[in-house]
Amino acid sequence: MSFTHHLFFCLNERSNGDNCCAQHNAFALFEYAKNRVKELGLAGPGKIRVNKAGCLDRCNDGPVMVIYPEGVWYTFVDTEDVEEVIQSHLIQGRVVERLQLI
Repeated sequence: MSFTHHLFFCLNERSNGDNCCAQHNAFALFEYAKNRVKELGLAGPGKIRVNKAGCLDRCNDGPVMVIYPEGVWYTFVDTEDVEEVIQSHLIQGRVVERLQLI
């Protein structure tokens, strides 16, 4: 595996106006995560990769991200939530249960 963790942020936007992650500030929160992981020195080969994703088919739970290799799904509403996932899940190895989607 070339990365210890791979984060996929749904950035899907539905043209028909139906609920989607893009309506819930997903792009800004993706950018926050990407920049923060770099800032903390956690990005790059053998480390963490933060990626955009199309529809992850969890529109009503949005915005959402999934972290591999664990396959843990999260919802979040602001940068504080994303920061908690970075600190707890990525750095300390603890799932953030309050944000986890089952």
